[in-house]
Amino acid sequence: MELLFIIFPVFFIFAVGFIGQKLIGFNIKSISTTALYLMSPFLAFRTFYGNPLTWDYFYIVLFNLLLFLFLFLLVWSTARIMGATRSERSAMILGGVFMNSGNYGAPVVLFALGAIGFDYAVIIMVFHALIMNTFGIFIASIGSDERATWQDALHRVVRMPLIYAAALGICLQFFAFQLPDPLMEGISLVADASIPTVMLVLGMQLAAMTKKKVAYRYVTAVTLIRMVASPAIAMLILVFLPVNDLLRMVLIIQASMPAAANTTLFALQFGTEPDLVSFTTFVTTLISIVTIPVILLLLGV
Repeated sequence: MELLFIIFPVFFIFAVGFIGQKLIGFNIKSISTTALYLMSPFLAFRTFYGNPLTWDYFYIVLFNLLLFLFLFLLVWSTARIMGATRSERSAMILGGVFMNSGNYGAPVVLFALGAIGFDYAVIIMVFHALIMNTFGIFIASIGSDERATWQDALHRVVRMPLIYAAALGICLQFFAFQLPDPLMEGISLVADASIPTVMLVLGMQLAAMTKKKVAYRYVTAVTLIRMVASPAIAMLILVFLPVNDLLRMVLIIQASMPAAANTTLFALQFGTEPDLVSFTTFVTTLISIVTIPVILLLLGV
């Protein structure tokens, strides 16, 4: 019961966004853009500015690269064995490889592990955003006739203020530059508003998804990989990495998250089986109501 209380605030905010979208019908893209380009950079800046550079950064990057590689190979092999088309294979990779570490994983970590764990979660979120906006674009484009180039991916990355905010925070922290308290209070106000906003956006996105006629065997395969294989692989990788217990728990929780909602946007942009991707996101998010408490229980939270 205690575990349900941990994730209840998360799903409560999701539900508020879901109901609000059903009753009112907000412009999801505008709110999402506001959260991504105006609010999240302040959260990233505060996190990197307030945390000294340690080996944890290196292990976070290494872990996520290894997890990405293993999941990619697993989904790609599964899709080949199942006889999926090129477009279906790309859609399966989008749903199976990229997890919702931002507007789902970070809040769960905050409620489950507190502020220090949340700082780790934000660092992971920034790195995942970089991976999704590079490899995610290429994977989506492979499954369509509209092929992305390195220039397309680079253009998308350089437009991400999240990256610049994180870099600025690292530089100021490295040179021990102290910002005035009133300025930090303003930054914190915007940063604190980012998490509930992106949680509302996820609820709205789920409300906008409808049940489509998709190949359910592909959805089932991707769901098993995303919700079962991903945390199992994460635990295996962490056997070989000398990380502290808190970071270990954060990495496993993030690896256990459902499919990232942003992958649906990529699938829509390139016409890469968007119904399959969106339905996978919807199913994995629903299943996470059960799987996330199980993961928290296994971690001893």
